[in-house]
Amino acid sequence: MATWIWKRRRRKAARKYPVPLTMHQLWMVSLSAPVSRDRDASRTTLYPFTRIDDDKAGRWLADQWEITSRDELVGRLDGLARSGYRARARLRLGVEPLAWDAGLYVDITRRGFACGMLGEADAWTALKNIVPAVVRSYASWNEYAEHYLLGRMVWRDNLRGTPDAPAPQAVSDAHLKSLLDPANRASPWNMAPWHAISHPDHTR
Repeated sequence: MATWIWKRRRRKAARKYPVPLTMHQLWMVSLSAPVSRDRDASRTTLYPFTRIDDDKAGRWLADQWEITSRDELVGRLDGLARSGYRARARLRLGVEPLAWDAGLYVDITRRGFACGMLGEADAWTALKNIVPAVVRSYASWNEYAEHYLLGRMVWRDNLRGTPDAPAPQAVSDAHLKSLLDPANRASPWNMAPWHAISHPDHTR
């Protein structure tokens, strides 16, 4: 029985991708920290899960975004970078919460890397492309978190009453509170402070 259980365990992502992220790389990956609250989510590696599960990444992209090819992935990323959900939010709230689109953009990029639609170099290039707009828009992780919640609220309201209704807003609120907690040593936002992206990169 023990042998059977061992065979079913998936390889740890950190073993397949052992090189630690630089400060800038961790900062970029951390833009998607609010998106996934799953227990198997990794918030400190380019790979989105703690254990290798390429099929899960591919299924998620197909089910949630109807992405089944590299071209569709690149097109979706371009749409999020250009406008995303911001226009809809502006009509309702008078502000454009880039943080929501940026979080989704980074999350999709990481899953695209996991399932093989993007190579590692292409994934990092994609993440770098979103950085300038995010840095221009916010001055702290707190501001980023506030706009992420605004964007999620608009997205969630559009799904109200549908079979795909998401988790209550309070769940997302609690997750973000944990990420912002200075005492949370596991939070990537504490490991990579907001202004780190504006300083020379270095190993951690």
